[in-house]
Amino acid sequence: MNAYVKLHISVILAGFTGIFGKLIDLNEGLLVFYRLWFAFLILFLISKFPKENPKDSIKLMLTGALLGLHFLLFYGSIKYSNVSVGVVCYSLVGFFTVIFEPLITKSKFSFRELIYSLIAVAGIGLIFNIDAGYHFGIFLGILSAAVFALYTIFNKVIDKSSNTMLFYELAGGTAFVSAIMPLYLYFNPVETILPSLTDFWYLLILAFFCTIGLYILHIQSLKTISPFTVSLTGNLEPLYGIAVAILFLGESKDLNITFYIGMILILISIFLQSISKKITKRCEAVIYDKQ
Repeated sequence: MNAYVKLHISVILAGFTGIFGKLIDLNEGLLVFYRLWFAFLILFLISKFPKENPKDSIKLMLTGALLGLHFLLFYGSIKYSNVSVGVVCYSLVGFFTVIFEPLITKSKFSFRELIYSLIAVAGIGLIFNIDAGYHFGIFLGILSAAVFALYTIFNKVIDKSSNTMLFYELAGGTAFVSAIMPLYLYFNPVETILPSLTDFWYLLILAFFCTIGLYILHIQSLKTISPFTVSLTGNLEPLYGIAVAILFLGESKDLNITFYIGMILILISIFLQSISKKITKRCEAVIYDKQ
């Protein structure tokens, strides 16, 4: 399967993760706790235990801790605002990738990619004009995007099979969230920590399709596609997430004109990046042919 097809399928699956944040009655901490445990156990049962040297396994587990933190912030953003706001804030992943990637991989800084990302930042700025009660949710969403950018870059750096990477990353994410959960529940007490039967089935779907399936495709696409392109393509997630939220949750009443203008700016940034990539590839092909 083509890497870009895998990437787009992963984005479609990601577009459905936000709605589970609203459908599942558990708070964001318990939601992530069960999502990671279910996904890890399912992957453990359907695949062989991948052997890895201790040094690389620790790197993968630490990367998985970033994924767990991203989940907590992402669902916190949705719980404190709504699905539409949470998934649009995710669009800042491309901006943070432009900033972080040269620092981590020692690659050349791209001002062109920064400009494309700043268009998305302008879109996020307009989204801040919605209900002031959503501002904390937006703040969590921005932090979530920064953490996921780090996760994406480290996944590109680590060269392992997708199943091995996801297994150890889920193990690391599960261990991290499990370790902080007692403290989390101390500051965010709940009446029950067990999911209802309905939530149980939602969590299984979320774990199997929108965690294992999504992140295997995400990791595989990173083998041949740059982290920035993966992150920027991920900006299409709001289209799917918002469409589902409006269709099933009636969130259109919470969104104003500046929200949609901001979303258009984000889509423009994706379009410009796509056109730029095509022109660059054609130029490289012409130069190669002349040689």
